[in-house]
Amino acid sequence: MTASQGTGPFYHGTTAELRAGDHLSPGFPSNYRPDVIMNHVYFTALRDGAGLAAEIAAELASEQRTPRVYLVEPTGAFEDDPNVTDKKFPGNPTRSYRSAEPLRVLAEITDWIRLTPEALQQWRERIVDVPPERRGEILN
Repeated sequence: MTASQGTGPFYHGTTAELRAGDHLSPGFPSNYRPDVIMNHVYFTALRDGAGLAAEIAAELASEQRTPRVYLVEPTGAFEDDPNVTDKKFPGNPTRSYRSAEPLRVLAEITDWIRLTPEALQQWRERIVDVPPERRGEILN
């Protein structure tokens, strides 16, 4: 399925250290719910949205990790992310997508806007400080 607003460029936020040509694939535990093995890999057309995901992933990591944002391209079909589209936000204003196929890393992006300490603290309170089982359902 093709996403409704699925035009790039596309970005993925993570703590993984990757290089151009690497692939991000489904089949790994969720950053938000480590008990859930993900059937999709998620990405967005908003650079700073990927930065937010990277910062949250770093906060949720068991050891200190560096948040990273990568320019990516889907290698197959993708769809609007049902975890945010129409469930949390009408339409797809976050331009969030998912694919069961890998994403190819094109480059690391370093000019994304980092969260302020105050905003990061708010995200800690909303997600990080909440037990995984209370972080909400993931439509997988």
